[in-house]
Amino acid sequence: MTEIIDGNAVASEIRDGLSEAIETLADEGARPGLATVLMGDDPASQTYVNMKQRDCEEVGIEGTHVDVDGDAPAEELYDAIDDLNADPAVHGYLVQAPVPDHIDYREVIRRIDPAKDVDGFHPENVGRLVAGDARFRPCTPHGVQKLLEATAVDTEGADVTIVGRSRIVGKPLANLLIQKADDGNATVTICHSRTDDLAAKTRRADIVVAAVGVPELIDGSMIDDGAVVIDVGVNRVEADTEKGYELVGDVEFESAAEKASAITPVPGGVGPMTRAMLLYNTVKAASLQEQVDVELP
Repeated sequence: MTEIIDGNAVASEIRDGLSEAIETLADEGARPGLATVLMGDDPASQTYVNMKQRDCEEVGIEGTHVDVDGDAPAEELYDAIDDLNADPAVHGYLVQAPVPDHIDYREVIRRIDPAKDVDGFHPENVGRLVAGDARFRPCTPHGVQKLLEATAVDTEGADVTIVGRSRIVGKPLANLLIQKADDGNATVTICHSRTDDLAAKTRRADIVVAAVGVPELIDGSMIDDGAVVIDVGVNRVEADTEKGYELVGDVEFESAAEKASAITPVPGGVGPMTRAMLLYNTVKAASLQEQVDVELP
């Protein structure tokens, strides 16, 4: 029987595991604080920040939200970032992407205090991750590692094929999995839009991670018997439903599930883990800044 990896259940365990650390910090007068910044009125982005703020409320993290007009000059966004950098009650924050076209998102990331960069995107934090001394592991890659751990998948010596080379998932996940660590020591192949014979790369993998943003790109014919499949993709496709669409991953679930030993569904797989690991990074940031030792799950 193929194991369906329940991201909601694993994320719930992590959130529960953070509760004691949050209360320990609160008892020391340092309740963790997370801020979200949204520039513009993109509906999807609004939904994402609302979910993150709701997550904060549920676990006892102090949530703050900052709205910036989408037509405002870049300096207004930068001023908001400077204020958050200087606010001792905010231990971590993120600027929700995408930002308006007149904003250079790379400059936005560079302005964030690396100690509060709970997304793990600042160049300093990227460098530390590559060097094997990560301050914060980016949320989605770390979530993937936690799913593999919860499913008792041993990455040591495993052949891993990651489909997708983004700075958010593909690149940092590859760097984490090759680290000399209990949740690393894998042999990693990164594939992308220019990869020749993608199926040959995925079929030889013990673990396939799909993170390319192409609906159902990978099907069962591209999966080796017994492989573990982690589907990071979330894509809207037209469907005869009340909403007029449905969510599918980068993996064609039914055919892949016939071959895989374990597989994540979409939705309900990696998505909940990304949000849980954001809370994890916020608690870690508070622990580091307040110099209060806590045990993280």
